[in-house]
Amino acid sequence: MAIKSTIYKAQVAIANIDQSYYADHSLTLARHPSETDERMMMRLVALAMQAHQLKTVCQGDGILAFGAGLSDPNEPDVWIKDFTDQIQAWMDVGQPEERAIIKACNKATRVFLYPFNHATHVWFKGIENKIARLRNLEIHQVDSSVSQALAGMAKRTMHLQATILENALSITDGEQNIEISFHRLF
Repeated sequence: MAIKSTIYKAQVAIANIDQSYYADHSLTLARHPSETDERMMMRLVALAMQAHQLKTVCQGDGILAFGAGLSDPNEPDVWIKDFTDQIQAWMDVGQPEERAIIKACNKATRVFLYPFNHATHVWFKGIENKIARLRNLEIHQVDSSVSQALAGMAKRTMHLQATILENALSITDGEQNIEISFHRLF
């Protein structure tokens, strides 16, 4: 018998001061049996950082949702689709292979990757030349110690406040506050 996903509920209040985007999101996350709390929380980070595109790109006429991610390699971890079903933003966490990155760039208007492993620099050196021509791709590295700290916030029911200022994210659950800086690799 296959192990089922674990369901998490998150209320996330996003205040993106950089983009003048303020919204509350009620989210359901299905954590795949092979997914860690760290990776699941990084999906929330990717969503918080790019949620403003609902307003800035889709003018409010779009859908922000979690994709199948680990369950289906043809879907992102998070995406924003407009009402014509065009993928405006494709967001993945971790270190996908270059073929998957190129495929995502062909399917979506913009692609955002958030690697968080301590060996990200080795992964990036291996794919850097192969992705050099991709103009709709951004890669923002998160320090592995920060992503590990985020894992400590994972609870079956979460109430989070995400504040984005000067391209840095502060996320709090009322008990702990984690500051996340992003190092742009590409």
